[in-house]
Amino acid sequence: MTDRTATAVATDRLPPVLPRVAAAAVAALPPRLHRRLDATVERLAAVPVGRVDDGLSVDCGPEALVTLTPGPTGAVTDPDQARCSCLLAPRCLHRTAVLLAAPVADPASHADAASAATAPESPATAPPRRAGKPAGAAAGRSPAPTKAQRAAAAGLWRAAAAVLAAGVPAAGAVPQAELLRAAHSARLAGLPRAESAALRTVRGLRAQRGRQTGHRLAELVEVLHDLLYVSGRLAAGDPDPALVGVLRRAYQPDGPLEVHGVCREPVISATGYAGVVTHLVAADGRRLSFGDVKPGGPDRARDCARAVTEMGAVAVNHAVLARGGLRITGGTVSPDGRLGAGKGVRASPLAETDWSTGALAELFSRPLAEVVAAQLAADDPADPARAGTALVGGDLMVVGAVGDQVLARELAPATDVGAERAPVPDGPVIRLAPADSHPMLAHLANLRRLASRPGLRIRVVGRLDPDRASTLRPLAVGPVPGAASTLRLPAGWHGRADLGYDEIQGGHLPPRDPAAMTEPVLAVGPDAVAESPLWRVRRLVELAVSGGRRAVAEAARGEGAGLAGPLRRAGFTTAAAVATALTDESDRRGRDGFGRLTDPDPDRYAWAWLAVTAHLAATGRELIRSSWTAPPLG
Repeated sequence: MTDRTATAVATDRLPPVLPRVAAAAVAALPPRLHRRLDATVERLAAVPVGRVDDGLSVDCGPEALVTLTPGPTGAVTDPDQARCSCLLAPRCLHRTAVLLAAPVADPASHADAASAATAPESPATAPPRRAGKPAGAAAGRSPAPTKAQRAAAAGLWRAAAAVLAAGVPAAGAVPQAELLRAAHSARLAGLPRAESAALRTVRGLRAQRGRQTGHRLAELVEVLHDLLYVSGRLAAGDPDPALVGVLRRAYQPDGPLEVHGVCREPVISATGYAGVVTHLVAADGRRLSFGDVKPGGPDRARDCARAVTEMGAVAVNHAVLARGGLRITGGTVSPDGRLGAGKGVRASPLAETDWSTGALAELFSRPLAEVVAAQLAADDPADPARAGTALVGGDLMVVGAVGDQVLARELAPATDVGAERAPVPDGPVIRLAPADSHPMLAHLANLRRLASRPGLRIRVVGRLDPDRASTLRPLAVGPVPGAASTLRLPAGWHGRADLGYDEIQGGHLPPRDPAAMTEPVLAVGPDAVAESPLWRVRRLVELAVSGGRRAVAEAARGEGAGLAGPLRRAGFTTAAAVATALTDESDRRGRDGFGRLTDPDPDRYAWAWLAVTAHLAATGRELIRSSWTAPPLG
C-alpha cells in the first residue's frame, strides 16, 4: 500500500546509489536524451516523494512513477532495485534522473555481491592494515601497477581531464556518470585512493552545482587535484604504493581496546547535521573518536553536552567519557578511527585521567613545529593524520589578543624542577582562533576570558588551520603541569575544559600577579600566506574549475601581464612560470592537415593545471611550516 502523504523530495532523503548502478543507467540511456538529463535532475527538487511497502516512490509525471527498493544495507546496489512504470523503462529518463539525484553510496559501506565476486585480489583488497600503512609498504615492496590498474587509472584521468576542461557549469550528469564508471573500474582494479578521489569529486561537483551551503570551491579544487595527480602517475606506471592507497573499508572488528578521553567537540554542519564527537586515545597511541551526530541544528549540538549514546549494551555519557575512559571488547573501528556501536560491543568504564599521564601525555611530547611538519607531509585529502584533521597538543603562554583571536607563544621544555617555564626563544606568535563562532557555543567567550590574562600558561588541544600562518583551532584547554600562573579548574573537570561546552569563569584563572604578568601583544605580523601574491594563482586555479578552460583563456586575455608581474617581483618566479604556462595552454588550438582548427588537447591542459595546483599546494605548505619556526614579527 502506497503512502500518499508525500513531501517535497530532498536528495538526502533518497537512498544512496552505488556508482556502477548510476553509471550503467546513463550508459543505457539513448544519446538523444542526454541533453535533457541535467534539467530533469534539477526538477526533482520540487517533485513529491512517497513511501511504499518496500521502498520509496518518486512521482515524475503521468504514468511515470519511479520506485526505489534499497537492499539490506540501505543502498540501491542492483539495477533491478530501481524501476519505472513508463513504457521506455528501464532505459528511460525518469529512472536515470532519480538515480543521479540520489546520493553516491560508498562501495566500502554498501558492498554488493556482484562487486565482491568480481573484485580481484590485490594489495588493496588484502586483509585490512592499520591506517597510514599503504599495501606493500611494510614489506618494502613497490610493485609496478598492473596492466588493469594502469588502464583503470587512464580511464579516470580522461574523465577527470574532461571535467576540468568543461568546468563546473558543464560538468553535469553525463560527465559525472563517466567519473562514476571510471571509479567502479578503479575499485575492480584495486585502486582505493583513486576510487575515493573520484567519488569525492562527483559529490563536490554536485554540491557546487547545487550551491549547497557550507561547500567551498577550494575543497573541490583539492580533491580534483588529488584525482588527477594519482590517476596520472598510476597511468604512467609509477610504482609508489601510496598512490594505490588503503582500502577504505567499513567498520572492522578490533581487539580489546582501552581508550581514554581527550575532549568533546560540538558539531554544527552546514548540511543540517549536529551533535557531539568525543575524541579518544587508545593505549597503543591510536587516535579514535565516538560521535553522536544526527539531523538537527545548533540546539542539538548545545544539548549534546551531556548526551548519552548507546554503545552496544552500554549507555555512554559523552561528558564522562571525555574525562574518563572505557575498556571495550567486541568493538569495531572504521579506517578514520571512529568507534562502532554495534550490538556485540561490551564496555566497562575506566578511572578518570588527566592529560599528563599515560597515552594522553603523548599529545604534548613533541614541539609544535615538528608535529605541524609531519601533518603537512600527508598529501592524501582522506588521510586522518593530515593537517586540519588530526589533533595537536602543546603548552602555550598567552601574550595578548587581536579581534577574536588569542595570541600565544609556545613554552620551552622544563629544565629546572619548580621553575616557571618560559616561551621558546624567538618562537612564533601563535594565533588561537575559534573552532566555531556560533553564539550557542562557548568558544568565543572562553577565548576572551583566556586573553584577559597575559602571561597565563595553558595546555591546548586543537587542530592546525592548514590555510593560515601559525594558527590553531583549540578544542580544549587545561593547566600546565607544575606552572604557577595557570588554570585552576574544578576537580570534577579532571584537568581540562572543553571550549565548546564548559564555561571558564574568573575563579578558574590565577590571581592577577603583576610580577607574573607580561606586556600584552596587541599586534602581530602579517599572515605570510594571506598576504602573499599567491592569491592570484589560487584565483586562477579556482577559476579553471568553476568556469572551465574557456574562462581561463578569457581571463588571461583580459589581464595580460597582470598575473605574472606581481609574482615575479615578490620572488615567486616558479609560480609565475607555471601560471603563465596554464594560461597559454588554455588558449591553444591545433590544426589538422587541412589547416582547420581542432579540438584542444585536454591532457596538456590538465597537466598544466596540475602543475600549478601542485606548486601552489607545496608553496603554501612551506609557508605554513616556516610560520611555525620563524621569529615573531611586529
